[in-house]
Amino acid sequence: MEDSVELDAMDQRIVAALQRSGRLSYEELGGKVGLSASATLRRVKRLEDAGVIAGYVALVRARRIGLGLTAYINVRMEKQSGREKRNPMDLFAVAVETWPEVVECVSLTGEMDFLLKVVVADMDHYTRFVMDTLLKHPSVQDCRTSFVMRPFKSNLSWV
Repeated sequence: MEDSVELDAMDQRIVAALQRSGRLSYEELGGKVGLSASATLRRVKRLEDAGVIAGYVALVRARRIGLGLTAYINVRMEKQSGREKRNPMDLFAVAVETWPEVVECVSLTGEMDFLLKVVVADMDHYTRFVMDTLLKHPSVQDCRTSFVMRPFKSNLSWV
């Protein structure tokens, strides 16, 4: 596990402001948190170097680009027999990286092994993905899907 980084109140204000708008200039950001642009730059660079700020992204509204169906797929893996050179979960994790429909993947405790957030155009696209990609992966034993009817909260920040 990575070592945690202690954030003081100013660091927390900087991170919160960047989570609301990652395109702020250092001068604008400094104005929001009460620091000069140069002091803000130093703090942001320190937060980036420490791995607190992992990157900057553009959030895209999937529906606006023709991706109107979101599904969460619970995936159960075949258990390792001991003869394989690589763990089935490792093989699956590598494969997931190549599937553009999967926008998020986490490993889980409990009955299922992975949870995939999948964004596709429609039910036909979903069916092709599950039948031609997901279930054809040799490590996948079973999957169960829940479809998003209406999102209520989507917040990528920890604040």
